[in-house]
Amino acid sequence: MGDDGNASTFNISYTTFFLVGFPGLQEWRPLLILPLTFLYVTIISANALIIHTVVAKPNLHQPMYVLIALLLAVNICATTTVMPKMLEGFMHYANPISLQGCLAQMFFIYFTLLLDYNLLLAMALDRYMAICHPLRYSDLMTSRLLGLLAILALTRSLGVAVPLVVLTAQAQFCRTAVIRHFTCEYIALLSIACGDLTFNNRLGLVMRLVTVTFDLTLLGTSYTRIIYAAFQISSGGARAKALHTCGSHLLVILTIYLSGLSTSIVFRVAKTVSQDVQNLLSAIYLLLPGALNPIIYGVRTREIRQHVEKMLCGKESAQEVGEKPKRLQNMRVERKLPG
Repeated sequence: MGDDGNASTFNISYTTFFLVGFPGLQEWRPLLILPLTFLYVTIISANALIIHTVVAKPNLHQPMYVLIALLLAVNICATTTVMPKMLEGFMHYANPISLQGCLAQMFFIYFTLLLDYNLLLAMALDRYMAICHPLRYSDLMTSRLLGLLAILALTRSLGVAVPLVVLTAQAQFCRTAVIRHFTCEYIALLSIACGDLTFNNRLGLVMRLVTVTFDLTLLGTSYTRIIYAAFQISSGGARAKALHTCGSHLLVILTIYLSGLSTSIVFRVAKTVSQDVQNLLSAIYLLLPGALNPIIYGVRTREIRQHVEKMLCGKESAQEVGEKPKRLQNMRVERKLPG
């Protein structure tokens, strides 16, 4: 018999699991399939629309908009990692998944989350250069630097996601084959593992704390200097535009980090919270960025909003309407010039 009193501790390690998300909603599960499917399609469509707008419009081929498009592409990948299996779980009470499938899902969950964090850091660097060093911005924020930032983001994301998956793969899952969650999160898998999991728990917590502390320190320092520099701009219009752009980024940062921290705290501290509430917090944490980011950037970023309005409604933006008389006037002047 094992130290924890489980006779199967050293004899059985399950390789097939059953995801049971929201066990307290048995009667309502079929009714939630349609609204969740609509939410999934909406998230994919909204993010894809903004990405298409950035790709299709040459005047949006600038570092800030490219980074926004990359962030929304990661949102699509993150949502697709979670949502199809979640919907399948609402169709069947016990949703089967293999150990390899579970580890693959866990890898992509944390890989895309880390990419989110890293892209937010890159966006903070972009805004810092644009506002604090505007005359050197085009020389500093080059395509080469963007490529380097992308490589660093991928490397850092892999550096966190791979150790978590490798360590989890070495655990023995002998307590039960039922995962009381709609997805294969790290903590959900550890909850059914046996043996001494102190190192696993501490590693997960340390990685979360180090990542969040490091990121928030850099983000806080960058945006403090950005806001200070913005208030030094003499032009009121330029100052308002700089603060408005930074406001959009800060809204996204608060959405991602606050939802992630609240989920982590509840899982590790509030033991009396029901499983359904814990799963709901995880769903908010994993799906909220994909739902809110296209709204934040599509509505608050004027250049993107104007192109989206024109694409969807055939509506010319106010800026384009205002520029028409100037173009006509220039054409008249050109016709009057000799030769």
